[in-house]
Amino acid sequence: MALIRPFRALRPRTDLAGEVAALPYDVYSRDEAREKVEGDSYSFLRIDRPETQFDEGCDMYAPCIYQKADEMLRQMEADGIFVQDERACYYIYELVMNGRAQTGLVACSSVDDYINGVVKKHENTRKDKEEDRVRHVDVCSAQTGPIFLAYRAQDEVRGILEAGKEKAPVCEFTADDGVVHRVWVIEEETHIRKLTEAFSKMGHTYIADGHHRAASAVRVSLKRREAHPGYTGEEEYNYFLSVLFADEELMIMDYNRVLKDLNGYAEEEVLNKLKDSCTVEDMGKEAYRPEGKGEFGFYLNKTWYRLQVKTEHCLKDPVGSLDVAFLQREILEPVFGIMDPKTDSRIDFVGGIRGLQELERRCQTDCACAFAMYPTSIGELFDVADADLLMPPKSTWFEPKLRSGLFIHKIER
Repeated sequence: MALIRPFRALRPRTDLAGEVAALPYDVYSRDEAREKVEGDSYSFLRIDRPETQFDEGCDMYAPCIYQKADEMLRQMEADGIFVQDERACYYIYELVMNGRAQTGLVACSSVDDYINGVVKKHENTRKDKEEDRVRHVDVCSAQTGPIFLAYRAQDEVRGILEAGKEKAPVCEFTADDGVVHRVWVIEEETHIRKLTEAFSKMGHTYIADGHHRAASAVRVSLKRREAHPGYTGEEEYNYFLSVLFADEELMIMDYNRVLKDLNGYAEEEVLNKLKDSCTVEDMGKEAYRPEGKGEFGFYLNKTWYRLQVKTEHCLKDPVGSLDVAFLQREILEPVFGIMDPKTDSRIDFVGGIRGLQELERRCQTDCACAFAMYPTSIGELFDVADADLLMPPKSTWFEPKLRSGLFIHKIER
C-alpha cells in the first residue's frame, strides 16, 4: 500500500507566485543560475541555488551557502512572501503546455515506502549529487523541490481531482516559457480521506523525476530519526514532498544524444558499421523524427538518416528492449567506443524540449553526429521499475517541469 498524507504547505503569496516559482535547481549550470537571479529578489532559485548570492569564486558547498538559503527562506516567510496554511491539506497542481494539461496531487509520501520499495525507482543516484540536497534540506529543515511521482490511473482519484478543479484556482500564472500553472486546495475532510484510502489500495508509486531529491529527503529523515530515537513515525521528517500524476496524464519526451567525434572512423565507415544492427535510409536534409519504437534519427554531415533496428538484434527483457539500451549496446559501445555514457566526455545529452534543430546546431559547432530518439513510454518505465531493474542514464525527459517554491514542506521547525 502507498501511504500519502496531507500537510500544511508553505506557499507564496498569490500575487507573487509567478515571480517566486522557479524551474528545478538542476536544470541550470552555475553561470546560468547566477544570470537568472541577477536583480531578482523573489525567484526561488535564489534559495535553491544559494551560491548565486556569493562571489563567483566561492565554494558552492561551503556551510555558509546552505545557511544563506535558510536565512533567505526564513526572511521571505517573515516578510509575508511565504505563508503557511493553517491546516493540513492536499493540493491540486495543474500544468498546461501547448494546450495539453496534466493534473497532479500534491501530498507527502512516506519515507518508509521509499525504503521498503513501495515507491519504485528506475535509476541509480550518485552520492556526491545527493550530498548537496541533503545539506540543503537539513539546514533549511524544509523540502523545497517536489519529487515527481507517477501511479496507474484510478477512477476515484480522477473524479476527486476533476471535482476539485470545478472551483476557481487559488493560484494561476503563466511562466516565461508559456506553461500555465494552476493550484487548488483540497481541504474537505471527506475528499482527503478518500484520496488517502485510494492510494492505500495501490501497490506502488513510481519516481518519474527527482531520484536525487528523493534519496536526499530519505537520508535527512534517517538522520533525524537517529537524533530522535523516540520518534513515533508521525513527525514531518518521515514524509517527503511529492506531486503524484496518473500515468495517463504524463508526457515523456525524447532524450537525444550528440557525440563529439566519430571514434577515428570516416563517415562512410560509420554508416557501414550502423548497417550491422540497423537498416539505414538516407532522409536528406530535413530533420527526421522517429515515428515509433525501434527507430532512430541519425544526423551526420548535414544529412539525416532513418535507422530501423533489425529484428535479430531486439531483446525481450524490460531493460534490454529499450531503445536507449539498444543504442548503447549495439552502437555507442562497439562503434563509437563509449563504454560508460555517465562518465565519457565524448557524449552529451539533449532534452527533447530543445527540438531537433538543437542537434543540428550542436553538430555544426562542437559535435560530429547526433541520434534522435523515440521517447521511452511510461509503461516501459513501470515495467523496468516493477522488475527492480534500472534504466540506462538519460532515458526519460519529462515536460513540463514542476516549479520549485510553489509548495514547501517544513520537516521540523
